[in-house]
Amino acid sequence: MENVNNYNENDIQVLEGLEAVRKRPGMYIGSTSARGLHHLVYEIVDNSIDEALAGRCDTIKVIINSDNSVTIEDNGAGIPVGIHKQMGIPTVEVVHTVLHAGGKFGGGGYQVSGGLHGVGASVVNALSEYLEVEVSREGKVHYQRYERGKTATELKIIGTADKTGTKTTFKPDGQIFEELNFDYNTLLNRFREMAFLNRGVKIILIDNRLEESNEVVLHYEGGIISYVEYLNRKETVLHEVPIYITGEKDSSSVEVSMQYNDSYVENIYCYANNIINRDGGTHLTGFRTALTKVFNDYAKKYNHIKENDKSLAGEDVREGLTAIVSVKLENPQFEGQTKEKLGNSDIRTLVENVVGNKLSDFLEENPAIAKLIIEKCLTAARAREAAKKARELTRRKNPMEGTSLPGKLSDCSEKDPALCEIYIVEGDSAGGSAKMGRQRETQAILPLWGKMLNVEKSRIDKVYSNEKLLPVIMALGANVGPDFDVTKLRYHKVIIMADADVDGSHIRMLLMTFFYRYMRPLIEHGYLYLAQPPLYKILKGKEFFYAFDDNELIKKIEEKGWSKQDKNISIQRFKGLGEMQPEELWETTMNPETRVMLRVRLEDAVEANEIFSDLMGEKVEPRKEFIQENAQFVKNLDI
Repeated sequence: MENVNNYNENDIQVLEGLEAVRKRPGMYIGSTSARGLHHLVYEIVDNSIDEALAGRCDTIKVIINSDNSVTIEDNGAGIPVGIHKQMGIPTVEVVHTVLHAGGKFGGGGYQVSGGLHGVGASVVNALSEYLEVEVSREGKVHYQRYERGKTATELKIIGTADKTGTKTTFKPDGQIFEELNFDYNTLLNRFREMAFLNRGVKIILIDNRLEESNEVVLHYEGGIISYVEYLNRKETVLHEVPIYITGEKDSSSVEVSMQYNDSYVENIYCYANNIINRDGGTHLTGFRTALTKVFNDYAKKYNHIKENDKSLAGEDVREGLTAIVSVKLENPQFEGQTKEKLGNSDIRTLVENVVGNKLSDFLEENPAIAKLIIEKCLTAARAREAAKKARELTRRKNPMEGTSLPGKLSDCSEKDPALCEIYIVEGDSAGGSAKMGRQRETQAILPLWGKMLNVEKSRIDKVYSNEKLLPVIMALGANVGPDFDVTKLRYHKVIIMADADVDGSHIRMLLMTFFYRYMRPLIEHGYLYLAQPPLYKILKGKEFFYAFDDNELIKKIEEKGWSKQDKNISIQRFKGLGEMQPEELWETTMNPETRVMLRVRLEDAVEANEIFSDLMGEKVEPRKEFIQENAQFVKNLDI
């Protein structure tokens, strides 16, 4: 029998130039969604920031143009324009058309940089409908245009210059990206972060898509001290001025700013060469180790902890702490392509030594602040011990590990977590419909009733003793808080299914707050979802359809050629999940073939933390401001 699937030398395809980027854009920018779109801007701005780190640039201007193209201009040295010896074409053309070409591989142009792989400008060029670059250098303005990664014009001189710098304008390619609309707030948050991390650098963001241009100047002489003050601006702080620590060794440096507030959560953000490391790394390990040791040594020295008392745990000294740990180093080693975790072992030693020595000095010189922080740490330690006792008591009654499961859980028969999903359902009646309508092999149902604990206002000992949250912890089987182990999770789809009303929204928010604060890896791994039950069922004779909101209702009626005034049309508005028959719930909300769900992602940890604090925290004023700013977007408000 002839093998029709022959595999030979003719099947090997060589992608030349930037074709590989256009063929597999996700490998270079993560995705072709909004996230990848915005990543294009960051790549070019990162190059300008690298100029600032090298001491050659202090102002960066980012303009969103009316056609959704973007212009980035800096006052750095300008990309070299001379003929590249190896490639035989202008160096600026090499930078934009050749992968892994740049000044960050040891040529001496950059001691510290965030863009390591030399793919930034070339990847942006490859994924743009067009890219134009103007380089002001050596008294002249040099210009070149590229289209979909290919050189469209020769490098030419278009004028004289009394300054230096690089100006790049690009328009993302509609053939590549799912959408081409830049979100102003997404860019604003990112550039504010960059301005904080680079003391003295001015970033100007201009949006020209509106009738009146929107312009903001981001410039912080306080650097990461200002950053911590900004993060804590809505919190009640224990000490007015953040603690600031800095030190360096050889070509590496560390900057730390930290301030305690009266909340129960820690917020530590780590950066290496301005790149946020969401999974931390060696700099975070060094910081945490030093922090725990310094506070234990101080507490024992001044008898806050007696000789036979237990030492403070790491989580005790981090409760209520907001901190920025920023390191700059010559050859950062990241674990994984996405640079989420720093791996340089020498950085751990540097951070541990610098923070250890200088934080000790600070506490000795500021005994009043030291006492306030130590008292908070000791209170946290007592709560941790109470939580441990509650956990042990809970395990004796209803073991959270092993085979014991909550009584109201209707489990699925499949044992592979990757194939299993659990619906956390609001109310017993909706839970009953879900149980009857589900696919028993892979779908588990856990009904909840009433409002659960707002964990934003509670320590972990209250979580263990809360009868509404305990069934969730037990059903998921991966523990909670610092003991949470995502590898033990029994379901890889955790779906919150609540009514499409104000109460349902509140329950969703309470559960999301709990998952964010005490099971964050669940969100980081993409295992948390929100079910989207329909709001309407429309019937005419034997024909019917569902609509998720008012806009879809009107659109579908128009598509059918029906009229809302037709007496033969029946429009049913579901007040809650409990009103649906099991088969209705299955076909609209639970059937994997037809359902719509929202996956909860953690795109921006800083912004996510702020939203949870605003909406669920103790202070009323931030919540009031949020409501006033977003009231215009409210739909389906129950009156």
